[in-house]
Parts: sequence; C-alpha cells; structure tokens
Amino acid sequence: MLMKKTTLVVCAYHNVGYRCLEELLRQGADVRLIFTHEDSPTEEIWFASVRELADRHGIPWRTTDVNLPENQALLRELAPDFLFSFYYRNMIKGEVLDIPRCGALNLHGSYLPRYRGRVPVNWAVINGETETGATLHYMVEKPDAGDIVDREKVEIAFTDTALDVFNKVTVAAVTVISRSFPLLVAGTAPRQPMDLGAGSYFGGRKPADGLIDWTKGAKQIYNLVRGVTHPYPGAFTFRAGKKVIIWQAWPVAGSGAPGAIVSTAPLVVGTGDGLLEIRTLQEEGAPEQPAAAWIAATGLTGGTFAND
Repeated sequence: MLMKKTTLVVCAYHNVGYRCLEELLRQGADVRLIFTHEDSPTEEIWFASVRELADRHGIPWRTTDVNLPENQALLRELAPDFLFSFYYRNMIKGEVLDIPRCGALNLHGSYLPRYRGRVPVNWAVINGETETGATLHYMVEKPDAGDIVDREKVEIAFTDTALDVFNKVTVAAVTVISRSFPLLVAGTAPRQPMDLGAGSYFGGRKPADGLIDWTKGAKQIYNLVRGVTHPYPGAFTFRAGKKVIIWQAWPVAGSGAPGAIVSTAPLVVGTGDGLLEIRTLQEEGAPEQPAAAWIAATGLTGGTFAND
C-alpha cells in the first residue's frame, strides 16, 4: 500500500477502464470522482461496468462530458493531484488537462508512438502486426502525443482475434499502472518525449469499413475478418444481393478469381493472392452458422461473392 493517498479524478470506460481503476483502488488511491459513459443501445456490451465498480466503492460518477463547463468547475473545486483517462471516449480539452496539480495521464492500447488514435487493437490485427502493447503517457491537446511514462508489449499470434489481443492489452495496461502509479505519487516516474515521427496515426472505424475487397490477398482478408469478428460488427460481403458476414476464416494455398467460390466442401473463395476458407458465416436474415450448414441450406454449388 502507498504511504500516502493521492487524490484522483478518473475518466474510464470498458474493460481497460474497469481493470485500471480497480488497480488504483487496490493501491489505495483516493478517487474523488469518475467520469464514464452511458452504454449505447446499438453496441454489444460485452465488457465490465465502471459504474458498477464505482458504486461498490462508494465513488460518485457522472456520465456527462468531462469538458462541460459545470464539470470543469467541479474539477477545479476538487483540485485533484492527477487526472487519469482509461479508454474514455471523449477528447479531453486543454483547459481540463491543466486542472490536476501533477498532470493528466492516458492509458493507450498500443505500444506508442505506433498506432496513435482510435481503435488501435483492431487496426494492429487488421494490419497483420505481430505485437502491440499498452502505454501510459501524459496528455496534451494533440491525441496520444504527450511524454511516455511506461509501456508494456504484448504478442499478437496469427490466430488471435481482436478480442484476444484486447484481453492481452488489458492485462498489460494493469501491469503498467501497477508499477507506474507509485512512481507518479513519489514524483520519480520517467518522462520520455513522444517521437511522433517514429509512429503512426489511425482514425476510427465504422461497420461499413468491414466490407471485404476480394482483390486483396487471402492473408489481408483473413486479418480483416479476425480484426472485426465478435464482439465487433464483422467483415462482410454480398451474394445474390444479400449481405453475408464472415465471422471465421483461414487463408490457404491455391488460386482462384477474386470472390469466386472455388469449392463448397470446404467453402473456399478466390482472392487476389491465395484462397480463403470460410468457416463460419451469417447471411442477412439468418442465424450465424458453420459454412457447411449454410451450403446445405442454400444448395449452393458455385458462384461469386461481390462487393455489393
């Protein structure tokens, strides 16, 4: 336990928010207020509730934007030593970042400066990376650009989905908070300037971005499939005018015209480089099912998957 308590305000959501907040409380931090989000009715809520954790510890919380004038006034009244952001979805304005006495810090789900920006885990998987990580850094107005305090790498296996990697990143995030928070309290935490020139920035993704381009290679399409499969909206294509979500697939050797069904046992589709075996899918208006069951139900013997 820490020798003295440090007052905090925490902006948190999702599993990273839950687990990092839990670690701060384990270390004895005095969390005065939490800002979080209302769950969206259009989003699959598969992650832990920061609000429930706050309630169990008797910590007040708000779901209104931390940047609102009334919330800024409350922060100035609380005068916290630190402000932490753990997967909080709103950009935090400079006037808010200036309030905490010892600084405002963010936990980002990549090994910065690589994959600055939105949904870094999904992008890393989609791009076929073999590693990513979690980074604690000071916040400035430019996204994910402040001095780095600590980082932890994680491996991305070729079989990992984005959810698998997100779970690994969550563990890495807790590791980073566990060893960094005592140093921050003691005033001895390192500060490494962010080398933005050595990194990369990616924007957010929409469900429509999951459209499969069959002219790309089988490995690229496979990476897209595993990068946006459950609990995300999924990679999709079209057959006979119906949307088909590909939930699970695997690249295999061979060749075929992009989008052409070259085999139905198993279901194999041509790409711009190699073949893609489709293992689990979901046609519009039907349940998710193994490819063999879909073939049997539709009586499919060939054809082509298209972009629309």
